[in-house]
Amino acid sequence: MAIGFHGLFATHEAEHHDLVFGGLSLLIGSAVFAVDMFTGIEGAVAVLYSIALLFAAQAANRKGLMALSAAFIALTLFAFFFGHGPDPDMQAFLRLVVALASLAVTTALLVRNDEAKAELLRMNSALRESETRYRSIFHGTRVALWERDYSRLRHHLVSLKARGISDIKLHARDNPEFIRDCIQMIEIVAANAAANDLLGATPDHPSNCAMAGYIPPDSAAITEVLQAIMDGASHLEHDAEVISENGETKSVLLSIGFPDDTSAFNRVVVSMVDVTQREEARKTLAEAQAELSRASKAATVGVLSASLAHELNQPLGAIVVNSQTLLRWLAKDPPDLEATRRSAERILRDGNRASEIIKNTRSMLSATPPEAEHIDLNALLSETLTLMEHDLQRERTAVEIIQEEEIPSVPGIKIEMQQVLINLISNAAHAIAAAAAKRRLVTITLKNEHDGEHVLISVRDTGNGLDLEAARKIFTPFFTTKKNGMGMGLSICRSAIEARGGTLEARNHPEGGALFEIRLPKEKADA
Repeated sequence: MAIGFHGLFATHEAEHHDLVFGGLSLLIGSAVFAVDMFTGIEGAVAVLYSIALLFAAQAANRKGLMALSAAFIALTLFAFFFGHGPDPDMQAFLRLVVALASLAVTTALLVRNDEAKAELLRMNSALRESETRYRSIFHGTRVALWERDYSRLRHHLVSLKARGISDIKLHARDNPEFIRDCIQMIEIVAANAAANDLLGATPDHPSNCAMAGYIPPDSAAITEVLQAIMDGASHLEHDAEVISENGETKSVLLSIGFPDDTSAFNRVVVSMVDVTQREEARKTLAEAQAELSRASKAATVGVLSASLAHELNQPLGAIVVNSQTLLRWLAKDPPDLEATRRSAERILRDGNRASEIIKNTRSMLSATPPEAEHIDLNALLSETLTLMEHDLQRERTAVEIIQEEEIPSVPGIKIEMQQVLINLISNAAHAIAAAAAKRRLVTITLKNEHDGEHVLISVRDTGNGLDLEAARKIFTPFFTTKKNGMGMGLSICRSAIEARGGTLEARNHPEGGALFEIRLPKEKADA
């Protein structure tokens, strides 16, 4: 009712305004006509019609003004010919021209002013509609929005830049109170309901009172905001943290669009999207992935335990044999000290190998990966074949090494690389035994790749080769062609090689048998 009464009152007031100015216009026009018609004044009395037009402009529209101006022109002409007859003198005619020109110019100016006023009203109306829509979006959206006044802060930062200060982080480090002072310069013009909800503000204490209590002084985001303002950036997006009323720290995505017009810094729109749950989920996922990785490593070690025991049996068995041999050499009269020394060296070698196997197994469960070494492939292959000598003799399998050029060292973990070679050579020997091949030969080839950056190690057997399913799934975990196999060996071998930047591939050799190829990056000159 109050709104309706106010609108009705405004309508009556406008009607009263039009009646007053319209009446004054007609009254003045009538008076001017009477004076021009019935008096003998020789001046350009009709010029005074312009006053009537000025009053009429307050009440009439453009068409009304033009109609009234035409009426005044007609009255002026009528009075002129009525008073001076068909043959007026030159002075009277000039006064008529002046009066008509005055009416025409006044009418033209008033019409133009009316058009400008109408355009201004349209612009104001469009501006009000735009402001209404903006306010509706501002207050209705569920995105936290603020209008902040950065004008004082910008002026402060511009003055600092004029003094030669360009690095906000460096300046803040040297001036501990700088960030806090800058935050105090930020004034909040308005905030929507979502902004209050984000910060846990209440109607008694809305979030547009001050921003200082909600921004941590050590926030990296506020430093980026200050730097962006100083550099004249047009937009900024940054992860940030805010402190709610209850002291809870929330993660938000901050977005600010800075205006091109520096005078518009008094109303800068700032948005924040609460991503706390997303960040917590991401952190939880990262922790779960790390835990899963450790569990996977532990599972891998469990699967490899049988193979590990076998590998340890080799150096431990060798230590026992060499110890017995050493005792026999010492029991001689006189003792054979040279043979004793050789046995002791072999005991030391096998003991170090057992220690390396255990150390590598522990590193697989550790969060810190072992450091890479410089691996001499020739020495590694020779040591590996020495360790596998008993197994190869049992399988009645010979090993042939083909190397036509010098092979540089490669980066990696020696014990891992040795386990890969043992696995591939052992698989080749088993494949030959399963095929009951007449020619029991494992061929190992070492050569430099054509690209000059990789070394190729190939292991070929004389077995039956890979069938279609095996060729497709050979590196798939838990896939095996052995009756008692677990299907983890080749999968782990490929993972170990790929972790060092290499590749492990399998295919059938054109002349028969399976062929496994390892490509490893060479040692860099500046490594």
